[in-house]
Amino acid sequence: MSPLTYILGIPLVAAVALLFVPPTQRVTVRALAVLATFITMVFAVKLFLQFHAGAAGFQFEQEWTWVRALDIRYHVGVDGINIGLILMGALVAFAAACVSWDIRDREKEFYILLLLMTGGILGAFASLDLFFFYCFHELALVPTFIMIGVWGRGENKNYATFQITLYLSLGALVSLIGLLMLYLQAGAQSFDLVAIAAHLKQHPLPVAAQRTIFPLLLFGFGILVSLWPFHSWAPLGYSAAPTATAMLHAGVIKKFGLYGLIRIALPLMPQGAQAWVSVLAWLCLGNILYCGLVAMRQGDLNRLLGNASVAHMGFVFLGIASLNLIGLTGAVVVMVAHGLLAALTFGLSGYLYQQTRTLELGALGGLLRPMPFFGAVLVMAMLAGCGVPGFGNFVGETLVFFGAWKPFPLPTILAAWGALIIGAVFMLRAIRTMMHGPLPPTWTGLLDVKSLWRKLPFAVLLAALLGLGCFPGLLTDKIQPSAQEILKNATETAPGIPALRSR
Repeated sequence: MSPLTYILGIPLVAAVALLFVPPTQRVTVRALAVLATFITMVFAVKLFLQFHAGAAGFQFEQEWTWVRALDIRYHVGVDGINIGLILMGALVAFAAACVSWDIRDREKEFYILLLLMTGGILGAFASLDLFFFYCFHELALVPTFIMIGVWGRGENKNYATFQITLYLSLGALVSLIGLLMLYLQAGAQSFDLVAIAAHLKQHPLPVAAQRTIFPLLLFGFGILVSLWPFHSWAPLGYSAAPTATAMLHAGVIKKFGLYGLIRIALPLMPQGAQAWVSVLAWLCLGNILYCGLVAMRQGDLNRLLGNASVAHMGFVFLGIASLNLIGLTGAVVVMVAHGLLAALTFGLSGYLYQQTRTLELGALGGLLRPMPFFGAVLVMAMLAGCGVPGFGNFVGETLVFFGAWKPFPLPTILAAWGALIIGAVFMLRAIRTMMHGPLPPTWTGLLDVKSLWRKLPFAVLLAALLGLGCFPGLLTDKIQPSAQEILKNATETAPGIPALRSR
């Protein structure tokens, strides 16, 4: 049995097991959820270390036909594109389970939904079958609506729940239409991505069909990723979500749409991609510039982090639009690094909210003195968000800029300006306002993150960010062969930049 089955199955089995635990056994409920995510994380780390870099194709595959008449298969496997995403998802899930100590009401139901989200996340990234990819995606997405509506905070949580449900349901519907059209037009009589790719290699889709289906996937997946101008649900939803939900959604679930574009749209519809990448290259500036400027105006920490998260998605879109190895490698690195960063920052903001009951920047100040560990980690996380060298975000964004320079010089200049100037302004402003200056008398009794157990989730995420920043070859060497395979067809009429040397 593939280790991927254990990785995605352990959280789902734990969620079922929690159904039989009495709600009064709060310690047992929490311990089982944390243990399940910890074991999943250990398996994911082991899988990452055992993955053979330099080899194209899928590894650790398992295949089982579920519905023979429609050729729907449970088919999982990893290559360089999703190996880092699975590791990142497992790390974030463990951290999210650890920081959920603030949940006091309906804990059993909360942890069941958290484990379902984790299983759905890892299943979607591992699945090589369109049917199971979509089902796992919905399994991860639906609990988000419930968790914000039941355990969310703020006066606008019901409105946030309504808006995020409306937008993400629309995105899922549009992408579903695109996937069904792809299945019908491909004529492979299979939902299996490997079988579809092999069939289309011999019988390519007509160019007209590609140019119709590709934008459906682009905008359907784009809504799920908060592509501008379909982005307004994200900052509001994250500000109202409980801490663990914001960590998982902003950090991991948001990557589903990007992963779908890279895994499905680019290799299967190359002519469609070439017709639309220039549009994508300009739309991503809405994420980087507009959302960055909106973040500069925010007085609430979670709204600032939410808009910053949307802005960072623009770099991934720019890397995808480059259609070359350097840009696509950078896009995948940004996906992994941003997932770790978003989870870390929302986890820290959740801890701060528990201490102060506010995230208004104007009400805070001087927090570095009473909370040195918290302050140090938050400053490092925000510097990572600025693209400071030493963190994974710097590696990914640099690769994206180099990859996008030749095909899109003007959007690349504007994106770099947004990253270096706008991003630095709102991140450094938040550091100055919250961490430095006089300490208001209200906050003299604040408690820092004291115990090792409370520090562990933040340390894990920060260590992963630093590890990716200092040793990028651990990930980029795994990405390159798979990225080259994906780009083989998409760059036949639009050659990219020569192969990246990551060492």
